[in-house]
Parts: sequence; structure tokens; C-alpha cells
Amino acid sequence: MATSDATASGSAPLDARERRKVLAGTMVGTTIEWYDFFIYAQAAGLVLAPLFLAPLSESNAGLAQILSFATIGISFLFRPLGAIVAGHLGDKIGRKKVLVGTLVMMGVATCLIGLLPTYAQIGVAAPILLITLRILQGFSAGGEWGGAALMSVEHAPVNKRGFFGAYPQIGVPCGMILATFVVWLITVVIGQDAFLSWGWRIPFLLSFLLIIVGHLIRKSVEESPVFRLMQQRRAKSSAPLGTLFRHNTREVVLSALIFLANNAAGYLVIAFLATYASTALEMERGPVLLATTLASFGWLISTLYGGWVSDRWGRVRTFQIGYVLLAAWSLPMWFLVDTGDILLYFVGVFVFCLTLGLSYGPQAALYAEMFPAEVRYSGVSIGYALGAILGGAFAPMIAQMLLENTSGSWSIGVYIIVAAAVSFLGVSLVREKMGVDLHAGDEGDGVRETS
Repeated sequence: MATSDATASGSAPLDARERRKVLAGTMVGTTIEWYDFFIYAQAAGLVLAPLFLAPLSESNAGLAQILSFATIGISFLFRPLGAIVAGHLGDKIGRKKVLVGTLVMMGVATCLIGLLPTYAQIGVAAPILLITLRILQGFSAGGEWGGAALMSVEHAPVNKRGFFGAYPQIGVPCGMILATFVVWLITVVIGQDAFLSWGWRIPFLLSFLLIIVGHLIRKSVEESPVFRLMQQRRAKSSAPLGTLFRHNTREVVLSALIFLANNAAGYLVIAFLATYASTALEMERGPVLLATTLASFGWLISTLYGGWVSDRWGRVRTFQIGYVLLAAWSLPMWFLVDTGDILLYFVGVFVFCLTLGLSYGPQAALYAEMFPAEVRYSGVSIGYALGAILGGAFAPMIAQMLLENTSGSWSIGVYIIVAAAVSFLGVSLVREKMGVDLHAGDEGDGVRETS
């Protein structure tokens, strides 16, 4: 490798122990934040409609379910605001402080959802309070990913940025696995009736313990070397957000388009498939939740592989292959799921999850290399948040509407194919900069050798 670790980071080389702490901090932190986010998505599909939209659920269950899925999307609308605030602060005061703050905010909002009274207890105030807390979750999530991604990539050796950047990415499938497993376990232990009555609160309240663990781990991680270098050089921008949109609007738009399809497909796994199988197909809920949990390991494995292989194939090529595979499997999966056979359901979802990793593992490294250091946090956070709105925000709701209006799950597959085509085009327009110097003030000076 032609570039040393010290050169790669812009500071003294990090020892193996510190790198492990960085990777653990970003992975555990994002796992906990996404557990919080996905517990809500699971609940929206399984229990929130009858509990918080009771009158509508009794008169029109299908519409109530669509609106329940819509509350998932509402929080996404506040992700850009969270990304703007966290990005500005992250570029000003450091990645670490912002990451700790977003973790606590997400956890508090999640715990409070677990304590909310239902519509039967306080009437219309119940859904209003639920949406308010969901907005806080969205604000927090908007600031989470960018910081975690940059903490990992900016600590990485040049030729391992993709692999290091995959660690905060696997927080998503890990959070999905943890959330689905907890819901499955509670359902099995106390029974479905008890879960619908009061047991649904337990996964939300468990977030309190996870906050403590994540906070302790993140507090022990050193600040990003690139941010320290920015401070040393006094390269802080007086208005990083204005600078971002004056010089990097193209990169923000492309990063949003790149994420669109992956996020839409991911939220079908997170929030829609288990609900569809247990309601429309009348499959037993416990086995469906367990099969979804096990299938999500495919997402975890392929995400790590996607990050690793992008250091060899290139970020753009890895993304392109990932989106071709996603589009190719988007229709066959539904034929397997629609059999109502639990084993075929598992196979269909597992392969679907495998296709997600190649278009998710390299994301942190690709985004970090697209933006200069002084606006990097803002750029990756806002691009990610906008992509989430275009992709996953209303994907479960759109899937439910397609299902009710076409009477065929194949239409959801077509929806994902179209999204994959858009994201394929977006990533194909990226000017790849593998190995670019991430030093503050040095962007654009050339691309460094990675081998």
C-alpha cells in the first residue's frame, strides 16, 4: 500500500485497539438507534392501528393500516432537519458529541412511546402524542447516520474505507434482527393476546437499558482524526450548510437518489413483509417473525461483504451490481412468499436481504469520498435523509396501497424494480474518488494510491 495509515487519517496512526473501539462504537450505537426506530416500524404493522386509531380501525381496517404505516413516514420528513442541525454541529464541535446526543434523544423518545396511553384511554390526544414522539425519533435518526459513518471511515486506512464504513451500516440489519427477535420472543412468552394488550410496550421500554450501553461505548471513542486536523488547521467554515449547497448540490442530489431503492426495499423487510404474511396470507405470526429475524442475517452478512469488496471492485461498480441483483429478485420473491409456506417465505426474504448488502455496505465510504471535509457531515447526513424520504419513508404505505388496489403482490415487486433503476442511474453518475485524501483543506489535490 503506497499510503500509510497516518497519511490516510491525517494524524498519528491509530493502534488496533483504538480502531476496534471505533468500529464497536459506531456499530453498537447505530444498532441501538435503529432498534429504537425499527421497534416502532414493527409495532406500526402489528398493533398501533387498533390501539391508537381505534374508531377508524373498527370501521375500515385497511385504511387504518395504511395510516399506521404513514406514521412511519412522518418521522422521515423531519430527518433532513435533524441532518441539518446535527451536520452543522458535527462540522463545528465534532462527530462524537453529536453522536452521543442523538443516541440519548432517540432512546428517550422510544421509552416514552412505551408509556403512552392509548386512544381508549385519552382519545385523540393519543395519536397526537404518538406522532410527536415519532417526530423526535426522526429528528434523531437524521443526525445519527452521518456521524457514525464518518467516525468509521475517517479512522480507516485508505485501502479499507469500504470495510470500515460497513460497520455502522450493519447497525441497520443488527437493529432489525434485535427488534424482530424481541417482538417474536415476547409474543411467544406471553401470547399474542397479551402482546396486543400490554406486551407491545416492553420492546420500547427496553430501549432504556440499551441507551446506557451505547452511551458508555461511544463516550470511550476518540474524536475523528479528520475533525481534529480541521481544528488544528482552523479550517472551520463559518457557514458549512451554505457552503454545502453552493458547491456540492449535485453530490447531495446524487446521494439521495443512490439511497432511494435500498431504503425502500429495506423498509419492506423491516415493516411490511411480516405484517403481510400474518394478515393477508394468514400465516402464524410467531414463525413469521422468527423467519424474518433469521432472514435478516443475510442483510448483515452481505453488508459486510459489500463494504469489503468495494475496496477491490470500486464503490460504483459494487452498487451497480447490487441494484441489478435487487431488481432481478424483486418479483421472484413474492411468488415464494405468496405460497404461504414458512420455509419458502424464509428463502424469499433471505435472498432479498442478500441483495441489499452490495448497495448498502459501500455507502459510508462512497458518501465520505464525495464531500470535502468542512461540509462532509452535513453533506452525507442531508443526502442520506433525503434518500430515506424518497425511499423508505412511505414504502410500507405504498406497498399496502398497491396491494389493495391491484390485488397482487407482484405490483410491489415492480415498484422496487423502478426504484432500483433510479438508484442505478444515480450511482452511475457519481465521479468516483476512491482513495481521495480526506484531509481538511486537501480535497481535490488528487487521488492516492490504494494498493
